[in-house]
Amino acid sequence: MELNAMDYFGDELNEPVSPTGQCLDNTSLCLYILAFLEFQVPIHNLPIVSLVEDAFLSIPHFTSIMVDDERGVKRWKRVEVKLEEHITEPKFTDNGIPVDSYDKHFADYISKMAMENLPQTKPLWQVHVIKYATSNAAGTLVFKFHHAIGDGYNLMGVILSSLQRADHPSLPLSFPSLKSSKPKNISRFILEKMPQFLSMPFTFVSDFGWTLLKSTLVEDDKTPIKSGVEAVEFRPFKLSNVTFSMDHIKEIKSNLGVTINDAITGIIFYGIRLYMQNIDYKSRALNSTALVIANTRHIKDYQRVQDMLKTTKGSWGNHITYYHVSVPKLQDIPISNPIQFINKAHTSIKRQKNSFAPPLITKLLRMKNKLEGPEALAKHIHGTMRKSSLLISNVAGPIEQMAWANHPIGGFFFTLSGIPQSLVITVMSYMGMLRVTTATEEGFIDEQKLMRYLNSAFEIIRHESIAKENTP
Repeated sequence: MELNAMDYFGDELNEPVSPTGQCLDNTSLCLYILAFLEFQVPIHNLPIVSLVEDAFLSIPHFTSIMVDDERGVKRWKRVEVKLEEHITEPKFTDNGIPVDSYDKHFADYISKMAMENLPQTKPLWQVHVIKYATSNAAGTLVFKFHHAIGDGYNLMGVILSSLQRADHPSLPLSFPSLKSSKPKNISRFILEKMPQFLSMPFTFVSDFGWTLLKSTLVEDDKTPIKSGVEAVEFRPFKLSNVTFSMDHIKEIKSNLGVTINDAITGIIFYGIRLYMQNIDYKSRALNSTALVIANTRHIKDYQRVQDMLKTTKGSWGNHITYYHVSVPKLQDIPISNPIQFINKAHTSIKRQKNSFAPPLITKLLRMKNKLEGPEALAKHIHGTMRKSSLLISNVAGPIEQMAWANHPIGGFFFTLSGIPQSLVITVMSYMGMLRVTTATEEGFIDEQKLMRYLNSAFEIIRHESIAKENTP
């Protein structure tokens, strides 16, 4: 539903909606972020309304809607927020009789809720209060945010700004470092960078051309992780989780001299290929590409919400880009050498981060939006996602346990909805654990089998990295 500023005569229009925000709220592309807080104790007495009011209502985008001004430009417009319209508490029953285990009810509810569009007449967020105990939590809060409000960095920062450390509420939360574990001296750094500098023109042309082809003409093969059906983003999905110890991931990182991001990406790729091969042996040789979402901010940790909202140097908004990373084929890498999946991930990610191609692609997208409008840009990004096989997004969470109103939180993760893919993978660290969440197309991907192969990939690669480190 398109709203016009005249529908709210007398209220002042605020700043224009960013081009990215307009693109993400479109008939061709409508994306949502879902963040989950799993509590270790029942939340029947949690003062939800006052907590949400304190957390959200001081932030302009949480009290605004998007409307068109007299020139057709979308702008944020402040409106009155009725909290009862944004906070939902579902009732789970089975033929009118409460059930003991609510896992299936919870999964069905999340799948249905995630696919529903939020009304444009209200600020674009919701809080779902699940007071029923599941196998993972005594109670769960699910936050649903429209991606036009901001990206994962913003929205995680909003949540974290409202939470406290469970052990010492007066102390700030701390976050893990994502830097490489091997320090380099200046001479070695120059020697390593020299070949990269000399090959930069060729690398740029190759990466830029490949990205353009993957976004326009070249589509991944249909495989056990890519159904290729139209409008897959509107089909029901299943959420699954697998958790790895951060100490073990750091062990792999240290043994192989890579980053945590490299290690977990290689594990995911290896597990995916093992799953694909099990379902269809021929798929081990088919083309699959991951679309990796990257934060473009040069900030190590989360900022306070007040700092994010500063107009001059603030980091509020969708400061994200993407790049393509090919999933290595099992026919190219012997199954007996799984560490090569880590090495391949490390090489590909490092190349993309050091390439001028992603920033130039971002500039071209902005130019497309300016010349052709948000609808054309949304169609382009939708096509880019649909042509790849999976999406990977990661967020670094706090090291210490969090609590909200003295209710300790045992689990913290997120996912995305509205992505036109059969497989979406999100990664979050929290309390010394790394949680990999998969959103899989229901009835197409065997999510339990995929989880088993991700676990197997982790164990195999950890064992191989230890053996490599101990080899003279």
